[in-house]
Amino acid sequence: MSKHDLKKYWRTNITYVLSLLAIWFFVSFGLGILGRMFWWAQQGSIYVFVILIFVYVFLMNRLDKKYEVNEE
Repeated sequence: MSKHDLKKYWRTNITYVLSLLAIWFFVSFGLGILGRMFWWAQQGSIYVFVILIFVYVFLMNRLDKKYEVNEE
């Protein structure tokens, strides 16, 4: 992998991580504080966290294929 491709790979990876962390922050603090009286804010956010894990795995697998990065 060239140096330019490596930078693009990590820039995309960091973008994914920051985007998913922003969603996590909104769900945990935003809905947890603002919607504290609702079931979704307390219990439903766990589902969002699990979904975020699967989304990250999907995005990283797609990114690895794009840049031909193999895990071994």
